[in-house]
Amino acid sequence: MAGRPARVLPGAGLRRTSGAATVECVRGDITAQDDVDAVVNAANARLAPGGGVAGAIHRAAGPGLAEEAMPLGPMGPGEAVITGGHGLPNRFVIHTLGPVYGQDRPEAELLARCYRTALALAEENGASSVAFPAISTGIFGYPIEEAAEVALQTVRDEAEGLRVVRLVRFVLFSEGDLRAHERALSEAF
Repeated sequence: MAGRPARVLPGAGLRRTSGAATVECVRGDITAQDDVDAVVNAANARLAPGGGVAGAIHRAAGPGLAEEAMPLGPMGPGEAVITGGHGLPNRFVIHTLGPVYGQDRPEAELLARCYRTALALAEENGASSVAFPAISTGIFGYPIEEAAEVALQTVRDEAEGLRVVRLVRFVLFSEGDLRAHERALSEAF
């Protein structure tokens, strides 16, 4: 998506390529990824505004996002739906419900399904670039190291089959989350 450069915080970045897709990890603001077609929302089951990533995305997108998204819910862990970007600089928001750690089982499979279904929706809708947060690692309690391993392994497994998506970006809020994802990226690729 054309526009100004994405807002990325200092200390950003590890990047790897698999097939035609580039995978990168940056520290930044998921709502300010001006150069990607789709951002992924770590949603709640009702697709309503909430806290964490979902709250930030809904605040930045405006009330139209909730109006479009909420009728598409409820959804279960690992499922995803797509809406317009509304007030965000992105064409799409892909909403996925991650597993609650220790409650939704099998956690790793459900978390992997979040990434697979989001990438499939991006492909189906012509999004050539996707920005992911660290799904399920906030209030859902998934340990960041384990979540990063599942996320990067899943993206690596899917990368060879991607025909439309050319950039997968992990946008991490904290330095610790960035480091965990960079380690997992180095191991997976």
